Amino acid sequence: MCDFVSQNQKLFDELDNLIDSLEVADESALIFVLKEAQGIFGYLPKEVQLHIADKLGVSPSKVYGVVSFYSYFSTNPIGEYKISVCLGTVCFVKGSDKVMAEFEKQLGIKAGETTEDLKFTLEGLRCVGACGLAPVVVVNGKVYGQATPDDVSKILDNYRNLELSC
Repeated sequence: MCDFVSQNQKLFDELDNLIDSLEVADESALIFVLKEAQGIFGYLPKEVQLHIADKLGVSPSKVYGVVSFYSYFSTNPIGEYKISVCLGTVCFVKGSDKVMAEFEKQLGIKAGETTEDLKFTLEGLRCVGACGLAPVVVVNGKVYGQATPDDVSKILDNYRNLELSC
């Protein structure tokens, strides 16, 4: 725990400043603080959760319960590019499982994982509400409709090429 904290002291200081600026720093601020902490750290590792519990005077189990309940929060590092493949009924019937399998193959990870270089996180979603575009892939908010396994390499190349152009 100490290594993570010392390596990220500036981020913990930023989080502390945020918490200290709140009118009320108790359990009622928990979701707000967790959201802001995830923005600061990129995810919510155990060390950050314990720190928030201490600062807000709530039990670590309460913090973990909130983090694990809401799908918005992540306890693992999230890649720069978050790829979401809709696995809802319409998308699945139209082949989103094959699209997901191709992403897994090309990235060398499974759904719910992040590449070692922290460039890509792959996840499955139940429904994105765009059934007319099924199957749907969303990358950092950009929607790719009627996706096929053949589209996967083009989608990934778009984001890999962004890295090269900077």
